[in-house]
Parts: sequence; C-alpha cells; structure tokens
Amino acid sequence: MSQSSTAIFGARRDQAFPTLSEADIDHMRRFGEASAYAAGEHIIRAGDVAPGLIVVLSGKVDITQDGLGRRETIVTHGPGSFVGELAQLSARPSLVNAEAAEPVEAFVIPSRRVRDLMVQEANLGERIMRALILRRVGLLESATSGPIIIGPSGNADVLRLQGFLARSGQPHRVLDSGSDPCAKTLVERFDVDPHHLPVVLCPNGRLLMNPGEKDLARCIGLLRPIDADTLYDVAIVGAGPAGLAAAVYAASEGLSTIVLDCRAFGGQAGASSRIENYLGFPTGITGMALMARAYNQAQKFGVEMVIPDEAKLLSAATDNSGARYLLDVGDGETVRTRSVVIASGARYRRLDVANLSQFEGTSVHYWASPIEGRLCAGQEVALVGAGNSAGQAAVYLASHARKVALLARGGSLDASMSRYLVERIKAQPNIEVLTETEIEALEGEEGNLATVRWRNRVSGQETTRPIGHLFLFIGADPNTDWLAQCNVALDAKGFVRTGSELGPEHGLMETSRSGVFAIGDVRCGSVKRVAAAVGEGAQVVAALHAYLARDGSPAVTPQSMIPKSGNRFPEEDHASTKRYFRRE
Repeated sequence: MSQSSTAIFGARRDQAFPTLSEADIDHMRRFGEASAYAAGEHIIRAGDVAPGLIVVLSGKVDITQDGLGRRETIVTHGPGSFVGELAQLSARPSLVNAEAAEPVEAFVIPSRRVRDLMVQEANLGERIMRALILRRVGLLESATSGPIIIGPSGNADVLRLQGFLARSGQPHRVLDSGSDPCAKTLVERFDVDPHHLPVVLCPNGRLLMNPGEKDLARCIGLLRPIDADTLYDVAIVGAGPAGLAAAVYAASEGLSTIVLDCRAFGGQAGASSRIENYLGFPTGITGMALMARAYNQAQKFGVEMVIPDEAKLLSAATDNSGARYLLDVGDGETVRTRSVVIASGARYRRLDVANLSQFEGTSVHYWASPIEGRLCAGQEVALVGAGNSAGQAAVYLASHARKVALLARGGSLDASMSRYLVERIKAQPNIEVLTETEIEALEGEEGNLATVRWRNRVSGQETTRPIGHLFLFIGADPNTDWLAQCNVALDAKGFVRTGSELGPEHGLMETSRSGVFAIGDVRCGSVKRVAAAVGEGAQVVAALHAYLARDGSPAVTPQSMIPKSGNRFPEEDHASTKRYFRRE
C-alpha cells in the first residue's frame, strides 16, 4: 500500500482490508462462481462495471487508482482477501483498477448475490459491509479516483457539480483551470474553449462540457435506465430521511422497491452540518453521514436507486400487467408500480430580494458543507435564519469564517431553536446575533457578492457590511408542484392531505388516491423533524402491506406488520406544528 493510502486508512486498515478465514470462505463459496486470471490480466478497469465481489484463493491482485499521469497502488490483495467496494453492492461502475500481479484463483460473487450474502450470513456480512464502506471513505478522502472537474475557482457551475458529487458520495477531483498546471494541460489536450468551462473528465474517458447533474450521473454510471418491464411493489418519490427509511423497511420486508430523487439522497437532513439530538448518537453525527448510512443500508436490501431523476406525473395504469400506477420521470421513461409513497420533502425558501438569483450558486448558499466552509475561510459571512438548521450552520461556519453575522426576524432565537444550540451560539465569540433584522439589498458584480445591507425592523437603522457569502436557512415549502395534475389532494399551503382530513375511510398516511401514501415533511400535519420522518417511513410500510394484501398483490405480509385494529392504522390526531421545518 502507498504511504498516502496507509495514512488515509490508518488504524482501521485491518477492518478495511480483512483477511478471511477458511471457515469464512467456505460460507461464501455457495454465493459465487469459480474464476481464474492470468498474470497481468486486467480484472477490473475504472469506469467499467465489475463482475462482482472477487474472493482471492491464491495469487495476488493489485488495486490501483489513476492520478493525472500516474497510477497509485492502494492495496495488494492476497489469499483470503476480497476485491470490491460499495460500487459492487449495486453493480455500479468501478472507481478503481484491479490487475492480477500473478496467476490468480478466485471465485466471484455477483452483486445480486452479495446482497444475499449480507442477509443470510449476518456476522460475515457485517464485516464485509464495514469493509466496503471504509474503502469508499478512503477513496473519498484520497480525492484521486472518480471524475475530474476542471474550471475556474469559485465558478457557479463548478460548485454545482462539486456539490452534487459530494452529496452523492462520489469521489472526485476539482482542478482550477486558472492555476493548476494539470488542468491547463488537460484543457490544451482536449482543445477546450475557455467559454465551455467547466468540463468533466469521466473515468470512462468521456469529456462532458458543463453537464447537468443527470448527464454527469449517467456518464459515471450512478444513474441507470429504468427497466420498463419491471413491476415494483412500491415506488418512493424522495430520498430524504422519510423516503430512505421507507425504502429500508419495505425492501427488508420483501417488497420490490424503487426510489427516485431529483437531486441527491439525504434531502434537507443531508445538508445538516451536525445533528446532536438524534436518538442513538450521543456525540452527534453529520446529516450527510447519517443519510449515507441509510442509503447504503437500502442498497444492501436491494432497493433500486434512481438518482437524480425527477418524478413528473403520477397516473393510473390502464393495462392488465398488475401495475396500479405509472410514474413518468421524463426522457421517455416510466416506472410501473403497485403503490406509491410520496416523500418529496420540501424546497428551500428564497429571500425576497430582486437580484438574489444573480448571486445564487457562487455567493448565496442554502447549505453549509465543507465546500462552502472552504469558500468562506477567514472571511466575514452573513446567515439568515432562526431554526435548528440555521443554528447548526452558524456554529459550523464559525469554525471557518472570521465572523458570522446571524440575522433573525424575531426578537429571540429561543422561540424557534433548541436550547443547546442557543447556548452554543452564545459561547462562540465570532458569532454576532442580530434579532429583529432583515436583509434589504445585495450588491456585487459578475455573480460575486461584495456587500450586504440589512435593516433593524424596530429602530429602522441600516447597516452595510463587506460580505462575500450569504447563507439562507429561512425554512422551506412543500415540494408538491409536480402533483398539480395528479389528482392528489393538497392543503392551502401545498402540503399533501392524508388520513382523517380526507375522511374516516382513509388511513393515517393515505392520500386521496388509494394506494398512494405521503410521509415526512411533505405531509400535512407531520412533525418536521428527522426522527419523525424516519418513524413515518417505517410506519408506512405496514400500510403498504395492508393495501397490497387488499389489492390482491402476491406480496407477503409479515404478521408483525399487520396493525391489530385491522387493515388500517388507528386514526391519530397529529396537531400541525407551528415550527415548520425545524430540524435537529
């Protein structure tokens, strides 16, 4: 292993690259097929789909990742080792190369059988899953494998593509076309006009000119075509906490499940810099880490992930194939399903300032990740918001920025923010809390913010500060525009109506259309918390089993999932919270 790789895996190297015992190998053999490779044979190439998890019986396999003009060895697998990382869990293209350093005897476990191994051999599966995750973490930290983004530093499209790959858990590199010698060499080699920057060089050799997220996802194999012949038990729209929880529980209960999301997994929770009051994590956890675990867990149970792809229309199926609903996702693709779970969450609210769009993507941000943290290092920034997400972001940014001005419309943070966050903000010497304050104007040139002017609502005093980055955490609105023509009842604010609001015949999470359910932030009356969303995701699976049983579906309904009161949940009266989209 190279020095850099050793430093990345550190003390957890033995967990990332375990050596299997003879007993372990014997348990795994029934899931695989024998294979052999000659010395020097390329077993896997980065950008190609690997045959599966490769268990080495004899010989050695070099695992390498391609740098710019050089190849770095990550590890050499010997007898008792296995080749693979998270890409092999869902048959996505490999991020690394594998080459036989000498003649190799092995057996290969295809991706679909890897999932069977995880379920049927629990202890062994746990060790393998941990290794796959740690290997991906190592690739992310090395920032050597994966697609290469080349463009001007701070460019809006560079930040957009970088943010998409980061939130999708995809290793990547970003090269500044203005200062990085390697970037300049690539621009010259591919004869790229500067006006066409940024460009993305994919592992398979394709060069994309300022691609959209969907085009980039297709190029790197993250997004695959939808199989028009597959009939799913449930299609889940949205991969936030509610959607991922529903996917995990549905798939683990034997329902064929597909999940769609128009951006990336994790939803708003995935953008949280730290969650400290989520049950079971006494030291806290970042939203991205929590949601990545859920995403990997769903794939472990065989959930088909279609991200980023956007649901555009929900309609009734008219054929005799067993499908009740069709989900149009554009590009001529349609998902056929027996039931639907709407978990499309919310979209960020925008500030009512005339020229806001001029600075979005470069200087105005809706989440605070390490990418934004690096952008504002040593600078003064402004943040608008008074909920938990705003508090988490302010504390996180304070560790990077010279000063954080926290602007809130109300007279106090206590009415909308958890007490522990209020106390932590007070303890940060470089966070200035400005209550009863609103943004009045933004000024700058060529998309780069230069000054922010705000006004105190009580005194009327205006203040102008030289600020280059503005963060907005002012709540969110339900992401239900796509349901406008879908005959799903919404309330006056656009939230999906469910349960007793529609009549006594409707279950708690059932919408106005039979077989269509709504959970999480998008549902009228839901508690806008990560834990509540996860709970609804778990709870809706019982309702799905009951519906599919009534509908004549062959899906099996475990006895533990049948509500004691019958096929529907007992009605519950959940009062609508006034603190919309308050997060942990």
